[in-house]
Amino acid sequence: MAFKFTKSWRSIFQNRLLRNIVCINTIARPISTADQKEIEQFNAFKNFWWDMNGPLGGLQLYNSFRIQFLKDGLINAGFKIQNPDFPLEKIKIVDVGCGGGILAESLARVGAQVIGIDASEQLIKVAKNHIKLNRDISEKVNYIYTTVEDFVNKESENSTYDAVVASEVLEHVSDPQLFLKECVKIVKPGKSIFLTTINRTLTSWLSTIIASEYIFGSIPYGTHTWNKFITPHEVQCILKNYGCEIRSIRGTKYNPMTNKWSWSSSLSTFYLLHAIKQKEIGM
Repeated sequence: MAFKFTKSWRSIFQNRLLRNIVCINTIARPISTADQKEIEQFNAFKNFWWDMNGPLGGLQLYNSFRIQFLKDGLINAGFKIQNPDFPLEKIKIVDVGCGGGILAESLARVGAQVIGIDASEQLIKVAKNHIKLNRDISEKVNYIYTTVEDFVNKESENSTYDAVVASEVLEHVSDPQLFLKECVKIVKPGKSIFLTTINRTLTSWLSTIIASEYIFGSIPYGTHTWNKFITPHEVQCILKNYGCEIRSIRGTKYNPMTNKWSWSSSLSTFYLLHAIKQKEIGM
């Protein structure tokens, strides 16, 4: 449920303190990070997932920024582009929380081999049905209905993936620390982790919930819960504990009046983060 106007500022920041993540490895955790309420929330938009004028149109507009960030990050990590028309050719990526496949298809269009996983069976069906309409990239994408934990259990020992990406997912899981831990397991040392998510600030509350959901209605009501947003510091702390080095963090901003995205020098709301897994640690 999205943040309500009736909550006092005191309760807001009390909840914020309670949400702060302690960077230790010995916390009791649930078996799965999938949040069923969040899944049901997004299942409601399954028929509008690919509608540019629909409730998730802004997510499609965000793709050019996400692709650019991934490409820049991979180059920074040593990848050399061989074909300018398909800059991510030969790159193998796992898109965690792929939903209906918006990012996965875009990655495939620039040459990547993509496995998209999601804990929503309905959204995986949406993704599979849509990829059938795009025969030029259909062989480059494989969608799997699974949780990140189950995927890791089956795949991590023989992982050959160059990157894992979780875009606009971290703020919707039940346990971000466990979720990131599992994402790190997907790749071998020297490989990349890409995240895009929302900072937990007053600015993000005003812009992503009050403005975008309540005032302009540019994203569906109830899409976000402010208490589940996570700060860059928290993410860096978690990833560092799991043997990762942060390479870059960039901010973006969304204008609900114009329905446009742009890069931002501020990390106060949306941000993209790239990390490199340095070593295997006891996880």
